[in-house]
Amino acid sequence: METDGRRGAESAEGFREVSRGLWVEEPAKRYRMPDAVRTAAVRAVIIAAITLIQATIAFLSTLAGSWLAFPMVLSSVASTVVATWGVLDVWVTRQMWNQRGGVVSVPSSTARQLRRERRRARRAARSAARSADRGGARIRRGARPRGGAGAPETGAPETSAPETGAHEAGAHEAGAAATPRRAPASV
Repeated sequence: METDGRRGAESAEGFREVSRGLWVEEPAKRYRMPDAVRTAAVRAVIIAAITLIQATIAFLSTLAGSWLAFPMVLSSVASTVVATWGVLDVWVTRQMWNQRGGVVSVPSSTARQLRRERRRARRAARSAARSADRGGARIRRGARPRGGAGAPETGAPETSAPETGAHEAGAHEAGAAATPRRAPASV
């Protein structure tokens, strides 16, 4: 096969070869660990590495009969305790993350049920707060207040009040007209 055939040009036989890209994306086999768990795992690996280095130094200095052997043995014992704590920290952090996020594979999971109940309670509280703010009245979709989007109503609600004099009615209208209107917040 000639060079132009390898590059994707038509070969002498008239076939066009398809070139494959250099980078092929493959789906991940496992999901990425949460940040808190990854941080704890990195910390545990670093502590375990330092512990192994200390144990190696303690062993070699014991063989050499060096004065450094005893302090290194003591520090490697202490580092072993700290490394055990680091591994337990990874396990506890992972369990805490799973329980807090409700990531349990069982369909009847308690964490999932608690999340569902909390969500329902929040929705009920929000709808109760909305209905209390509106005074129980619902606004239909597409209906806008007279002042435009976001503008508060300036006039008082119309009620069937006893007949008043023309002087009082004029004062009420003048008071409503004197109330300044605010521009919408989005402007």
